[in-house]
Amino acid sequence: MQLSKSLVTELPHIAAWREAYKAFGAKPQKTRNSLEALTRRAEGGLPRVNRLTDIYNAISVKHQIPLGGEDIDKYNGSPFLVRATGQEPFQTFSSGEFQTEFAAPGEPIWCDNAGITCRRWNWRQGPRTALTDVTTRVLFILDALEPLSDDALLAAADELVLTLKSLSPKVQSSYRIIAAST
Repeated sequence: MQLSKSLVTELPHIAAWREAYKAFGAKPQKTRNSLEALTRRAEGGLPRVNRLTDIYNAISVKHQIPLGGEDIDKYNGSPFLVRATGQEPFQTFSSGEFQTEFAAPGEPIWCDNAGITCRRWNWRQGPRTALTDVTTRVLFILDALEPLSDDALLAAADELVLTLKSLSPKVQSSYRIIAAST
């Protein structure tokens, strides 16, 4: 499927994510999931952040999946996905300054023991666990909703690993699918 020949909002996986965002109370035209935000930018060129982030952003758009990367060494405990109560602070940057926001009640948030690492499932990652040029251990989270199959998700994961190994043959990887029923 050529992205330039379709309305972004009509691409199947983006449409599914827009519905998911509506279901937890987000307005997808205001807070777009990471896949939609990147896909809208793709024709003019994806933003440059750092090597790891640039790689996963390209794979996200190519495979039409939300994909995020977290610096595991900056985590406090294991990652977990929960629904916000509305009391959880989220540290972010705005105009070069740290700013604190609060997750909306019911919104899915990725967290560790120190707080939120990513808001609205895959919308905005916090700077605390962001990948940098010195990151050496990464947790990549590839998100999928129907109609995307597990095979398509694994194909994106395989390409991510192959791309990273082409840059450094010592890259080690493991992955698993966590289904909705898990």
